[in-house]
Amino acid sequence: MAKITRVEALMVDLQPKVKRTDAIQSFVSQETPIIRIYDADGAVGTGYSYTIGTGGPSIMELIRRTLGPALVGRESLEIEKIWRDLYFLTHATTVGAITSLALAAIDTALWDLKCRRMGEPLHRMAGGAQSRVPLYTTEGGWLHIDTQALVDDALEAKAKGFGGSKIKVGRPHVSEDVARLQAVREAVGPAFEIMTDANQRFTVDEAIRRARCLTPIDIAWFEEPLTADDISGHVRLSQSTTIPVAVGESLYSHLNFREYLERGACSIVQADVARVGGITPWLKVAHLAECFNVPICPHFLMELHVSLCAAVPNARWVEYIPQIDSLTTEPMLIAEGHAIPSNEPGLGIAWDFQAIAKATVPGSAFVLA
Repeated sequence: MAKITRVEALMVDLQPKVKRTDAIQSFVSQETPIIRIYDADGAVGTGYSYTIGTGGPSIMELIRRTLGPALVGRESLEIEKIWRDLYFLTHATTVGAITSLALAAIDTALWDLKCRRMGEPLHRMAGGAQSRVPLYTTEGGWLHIDTQALVDDALEAKAKGFGGSKIKVGRPHVSEDVARLQAVREAVGPAFEIMTDANQRFTVDEAIRRARCLTPIDIAWFEEPLTADDISGHVRLSQSTTIPVAVGESLYSHLNFREYLERGACSIVQADVARVGGITPWLKVAHLAECFNVPICPHFLMELHVSLCAAVPNARWVEYIPQIDSLTTEPMLIAEGHAIPSNEPGLGIAWDFQAIAKATVPGSAFVLA
């Protein structure tokens, strides 16, 4: 093994490719902390996380002042030990979004370094369970988009071989959501999946009502119907409907998923590798869900999640939202509507470091050695 000798960090601020609105917010920018970790043998790993418009400088400062200095001199392959040590180093600020997003940037860099040292891709190093994973698209289903545009986007996705489309719900009256979704269902037919996402918009009673109204449309799942900390509400909803309830993108620790699964409060988990604190805890969530016979369908970050989904047997979907194309030399590989994990050593992301350098937010870069 070789000790960590150097940590480099910077932040890029990416603009969404399309307007993104849901029932509670807008996705205005993707602040993207990027970390490179070097060890004494010359191996280098690159990791990253993201925000949807706020908090990026706080993540960078936590890495610069606290987490980064604690990495130098550590054995680079002791990923589990490093993750736990950093987690307890910041115990007073966990569980929390800023800490988890900072841990994720570091943890993904360490996994990248490990895979490169071993000459293996992440999807094999982490399990090697699947060779490809079905895709569904979200980018054409935002809440502000009119009904005909929703239909056109879903038909385009179907023509490309995608297995489904996600459509945001949460219009002022349930009849509006029903009309939009029914139009899409009539256009795409019964075999194409329609996912729905409420982004924590509803009360329990309203979610139960809306689920009842959406049941005839045969939607694939009802995502984030309630606030993420309302586990009892999710239990009530899950017991009242046959629609699968999906949660997880707004949970910032692997420990948060246990009670959801134990209490039957969800049917699908959507752990986000950045928000949950990195690859190390993401894999724990995936395997925990497998023990409950529950699939994992992660949120966002398709370029990284494709390898993680291919690593575990209970991953069902990758969410197609391209965002880092301007920072890479090669896009994620897609074939017949499926995401294909890269066989190159590392995370499977072909970073363009010249493009990253040009896009770096002024004053955000630093080096620790």
